[in-house]
Amino acid sequence: MRPYIITHMMTSVDGRIDCPMVAQISGEEYYVALASLGTSSKISGRVTAALECSAVNAETAPVNGVPAGKESVYVGCTSEEYTIVVDTFGKLKWGAGEDNGHPLLCITSEEATQDYLDSMHNHDISWIATGKGKIDMARAMELLYKNFSVERVVVVGGGHICGGFLAAGLVDEVSEMIAPGIDGRKGRTAVFDGIVKQDGVPYKLSLKSVEQMENGVVWLRYKVVK
Repeated sequence: MRPYIITHMMTSVDGRIDCPMVAQISGEEYYVALASLGTSSKISGRVTAALECSAVNAETAPVNGVPAGKESVYVGCTSEEYTIVVDTFGKLKWGAGEDNGHPLLCITSEEATQDYLDSMHNHDISWIATGKGKIDMARAMELLYKNFSVERVVVVGGGHICGGFLAAGLVDEVSEMIAPGIDGRKGRTAVFDGIVKQDGVPYKLSLKSVEQMENGVVWLRYKVVK
């Protein structure tokens, strides 16, 4: 068993998700829609967390020391909602154990050092460490459901973590908000990015709903066809 997983992103018409750019062509629609998705834990990648998570210090922890080398789970506290951060090798330096009123939960690979896990323990940050060399995200979601009773997860950024969840077959629903503007800059991250896929076959979706919101933003919701 694992949680029901939704990706929720605001994009330009050309599918780019650069936050300063998107902020110029939209208002609070993203957060209004996010709240309407219901009780859920929000998950983001290390880069997004370093920019937006209030519990992350500006510096990064040194990647040295002895890797933990085994799967482990630490439940610092229990909650209906967690702020979940994916930090594969344990690079973030934490200054607190919660963000936006929700306790933190960090997902790492088994390559994260024991010192890093201990530092999270000191802040009462829960963790899941699983996967050799990289995170075994499917296993992480199983452990999240089993140990933390998380039934619903919303992936809130960025493009590579959305792509990773999609490639692993873990996305159940795509929630995409299209703001009335075009980025057009070369090399900018898209909603789903970084997937190594050679067959050229797209991931198929089934339209669930369409809603026009303020400022010309259109909210599309799709079920992933599996």
